[in-house]
Amino acid sequence: MKKPKIFIACDTTNLTKVKKIINHSKTKRIKIGYKFGLEFMNSKNGRRFITTLRNKIIFIDLKLNDTVNTMLSTVKALRDLKINYLTVHISSGLAALKAVKKVSGKIKIIGVTTLTSLNNSDLKLIGYNKTVKSLVTHQAKLAKKAALDALVCSPYEVSAVKKIFKKEIITPGVQIGKRNYDQKRSMEAKKVKSDWLVIGRAITRGNIKKNIQNLAKELR
Repeated sequence: MKKPKIFIACDTTNLTKVKKIINHSKTKRIKIGYKFGLEFMNSKNGRRFITTLRNKIIFIDLKLNDTVNTMLSTVKALRDLKINYLTVHISSGLAALKAVKKVSGKIKIIGVTTLTSLNNSDLKLIGYNKTVKSLVTHQAKLAKKAALDALVCSPYEVSAVKKIFKKEIITPGVQIGKRNYDQKRSMEAKKVKSDWLVIGRAITRGNIKKNIQNLAKELR
């Protein structure tokens, strides 16, 4: 049986807390990587800290969504960090996705579909006339066309996306037990059949070691 693979979301600007998350999440039962988003990467010491990490799986979650040239320049500026994964919004367009993939080097480019904090009503307010599932499957086709390395979708779209996109699927909006935070398309970890699960507060709040143990039991 394969080890479950988890990205722990380090959603803080506090370096002491980040170091604690890394030091207290060591386990042989789960393959663990660390996700750093806009909050951490825009903090005073965030980028500098990333350069100090060794032998860790690093996922930088910037959800790039801009002009082709701006996205290209950003990816090039990140290559010195020796990171493993970087997110771009699929809504940035096929040209941008292909261009970013071309210059990414060893960085795996992850296409972000529709955020797990949105539901059908939210999409309608924004101006989409598709359901979440319909939009995400369309976005998965673009990710495939752009030859991206991985794709992010909520637990509810995993089975549909797998029929289209055959590479890594990464899923946020994952709970340990019944507790949910601010995700509208969320599910318990044991029910999610993705390559990687992204879990933040359910691990980082409280006793990290105990939370990891509880997650390992849930994913057996």
